[in-house]
Amino acid sequence: MARPLRLEFPGAVYHVMARGNDKQAIFLDVADRKRFLAVLATVVERYNLLCHAYCLMGNHYHLLLETPDGNLSITMRHLNGVYGQSFNRRHSKVGHLFQGRYTSVVAEKESYLLEVCRYIVLNPVREGIVAEPGDWEWSSYLAQAGVIETPGFLTVDWILSCFDKIDKTRARRQYRKFVAQGKRPPGSAIEDLLGKPILGSDAFVSRFRGTLSDASSFREIPRSSRFTARPSLRDLFNWVSPPKLV
Repeated sequence: MARPLRLEFPGAVYHVMARGNDKQAIFLDVADRKRFLAVLATVVERYNLLCHAYCLMGNHYHLLLETPDGNLSITMRHLNGVYGQSFNRRHSKVGHLFQGRYTSVVAEKESYLLEVCRYIVLNPVREGIVAEPGDWEWSSYLAQAGVIETPGFLTVDWILSCFDKIDKTRARRQYRKFVAQGKRPPGSAIEDLLGKPILGSDAFVSRFRGTLSDASSFREIPRSSRFTARPSLRDLFNWVSPPKLV
């Protein structure tokens, strides 16, 4: 299996996803979902994380995590390891619960965090499980929108401040409107971008050009990760004048 490229640095923000082995369910009932959130709460506190959004599906989950200490790998080992062991004990199963390594996309906070947050909470809508994000109990949408009390592990202030820094009631109303505007068919721009290891402006991506260049020699790292920072052909040959039509 290809080894995904890991970019870790203080203050990094990641869209993280992990899927069940062979696409098997990782949540069989409500107790499993509550247990996962309990482990997530412990991890957030222990490793000094900020969790901006989450969504628990059937055979996978999505998280939007910020790592002030640049420690995503150890965080995910703890989260998936502890929950996987708990799941196996409870359901008398053995073996790996999760399919290989988790997927992580580094997101530029100022430019893409809101869009990724919306993408995460709209997962149940896109998959046709519910008609509205508020109909799904197992995501951060209800807390972010002010419908339910915010769990201790969830950070809502940064997202809400993007809509209104003073009036939280107005901020939540604008947040609900923003999410509703994202209900569009698959194939949107954000879904295409999430296939890359870095989600951000050209200036943001260029910060990691050296790391990505070093990774380009490792064949076990997926091609999409190894060559993210490679210039386009248009950039390489921008000195070439286009042929004149006669």
